[in-house]
Amino acid sequence: MKKAIVTGGAGLIGTGICEALSLRGFEVASFDLTDKPHPVEAVRHIQCDVSDEASVEIAVAELGWDRMDLLVNNAGATGGALGTPLLDLSLTEWRRVIDSHLTGAFLMTRTVTPLMREGGAIVNMASTRAFMSEPNSEAYAASKGGLVALTHALAVSLGPKIRVNAIAPGWITAETELSAEDEAQHPSGRVGRAKDIADAVLYLEGAGFVTGQTITVDGGMTKKMIYAE
Repeated sequence: MKKAIVTGGAGLIGTGICEALSLRGFEVASFDLTDKPHPVEAVRHIQCDVSDEASVEIAVAELGWDRMDLLVNNAGATGGALGTPLLDLSLTEWRRVIDSHLTGAFLMTRTVTPLMREGGAIVNMASTRAFMSEPNSEAYAASKGGLVALTHALAVSLGPKIRVNAIAPGWITAETELSAEDEAQHPSGRVGRAKDIADAVLYLEGAGFVTGQTITVDGGMTKKMIYAE
């Protein structure tokens, strides 16, 4: 049985990834800040702050695995990172966002690499905000842009034994009451769901000739030209 760790596994996208991997026959562990059981019964939950070196080491040791096949670095805080004007963005908040997304991916990867089997895969969760921005999103954009660069650096360093790729989600939601305009602004005709990202993870886990890449999963929004009326 293949084994996978998903960080931020209790959130919307993380839960979708955990469920998809479990259905695919993986033994799945979710690392998350919450102390609640994972919503997918088959998934093992371990409380972990991925931005903290000691917490990561303790969580991996608690898991007790001697080998694994897949790491999905999906954890990361948003909080005030989106919408806070630059002059109001504190260094504490900046570091919290960078550490939870970027430093967390580094710490998790460094810790579990010795456990990864030949042909193993790492998937980092970036964002379309690594390539385009709204105002007042500096910390979040920087963290996701850093993950894109970390991805290709790790692919070169860890290959050929381990492949490393990233996914850049667009608008992913569980909301059901969306306007026709919300759906129509996507060339795909709809907003994204957690399953769309989980499907991309499953693809990258098995795509043996794909490494160092960032795959955008956004319904085509970043390719659509928009003109002000």
